[in-house]
Formats: sequence, C-alpha cells, structure tokens
Amino acid sequence: MADLSMASERRGDVVVIYPRGFINAHTVRQFEQELERAMESGRNRIVINGSGLSYIASAGLGAIMGHIEDVRSQGGDIRLTDLNETVLNILNVLGFNHICRVFDSEQEAVTSYSEAASND
Repeated sequence: MADLSMASERRGDVVVIYPRGFINAHTVRQFEQELERAMESGRNRIVINGSGLSYIASAGLGAIMGHIEDVRSQGGDIRLTDLNETVLNILNVLGFNHICRVFDSEQEAVTSYSEAASND
C-alpha cells in the first residue's frame, strides 16, 4: 500500500498543504482531514503544493471537489502548485485544470489570492 504524509503552513491568510506520496483510495481520508482542518481553522484560501506528490487518483480529485464548493461559497478557493508531469497530465486529461487554477510556484499561488482581492 502506498504511503502519504501531510504537512501544512500558514502564509498570511493562506494555508499551504504539502501532501507527500500517493493520494489514492487508501490514503484519501488523511488528505481530506487536512483540508477539513484548514477549513475549520477559518482558512478558506488553500494552496496544495504538489512538489512531494507522486500520484493522485480519482479519490484525491474527488476530495478536492468535495471541498472546493464550500471554500468558494466562503469567498476562498483551492489552488494547486508545483505538480509533477504525471499529476499535471492526470488533471489535464480529466479537465480538472478548468476547475482549479494551477500555478508553477507556491509563491505565485499564494500571491494570486492577494492579487484577486486587490482587483475586487
């Protein structure tokens, strides 16, 4: 069975989540719990840094979809960054890149929230 470890950090009013390993049917609950912790702490601006993510199965994408409407209804979003080619291809094939904004770097993703706020 594939492993997953999770970490997170606050960057101002943004929480950055760092999954490391594989998000699949066996590990998705751990990933969901990290998303829920961010939301429960009042953080609705979430960045998922995929630099340590080897693979994401449909269960992981479903977890993001299950939470994205909630954070968007509170004026936030879930944004993705630092994805490897495998994960990026999965997102593109499934059209997920039309649902979530994908950035090349964590800094760009975090900064995009303040840019959006200044355009409002």
